[in-house]
Amino acid sequence: MQVDFYHLTAQPLERVLPRIAERVVETGGRLLIVAESADQRGALDRLLWTYAPDSFLPHAQADGESDTAQPILIADRPAAANAARNIALADGVWREEALGFDRAFHFFDEDRITQARAAWKALADRTGIERRYWKQSDSGRWEQAA
Repeated sequence: MQVDFYHLTAQPLERVLPRIAERVVETGGRLLIVAESADQRGALDRLLWTYAPDSFLPHAQADGESDTAQPILIADRPAAANAARNIALADGVWREEALGFDRAFHFFDEDRITQARAAWKALADRTGIERRYWKQSDSGRWEQAA
């Protein structure tokens, strides 16, 4: 199980998440995006339709009629009705249920750094978990820092 911590400093979630979602779908994977706030889920829903002028990511918000068919599902909790093996924690809140997936992407900004550090430390001695910490350089490129 791999957990990737993404510290958002130079670019916001709205610029980073669609690229990661693209990669997951391009490799045949499915993704569950979790955000507690209905407003944030709505914003993410709109974002995935419009983030690039020539593209969109097929997706839906959870609790619809076709959840099981969705490559990307946006939900308020880490329950993958679309059978996703990848989870993106988009609201900066770590959830232990993420460990039930093959890969977790935990996005956080300065407002959530204390909680992200606590999650990082709590996972340190867990068997079968590979942690990676990604930070953005001044130019906006992602660099693995740990």
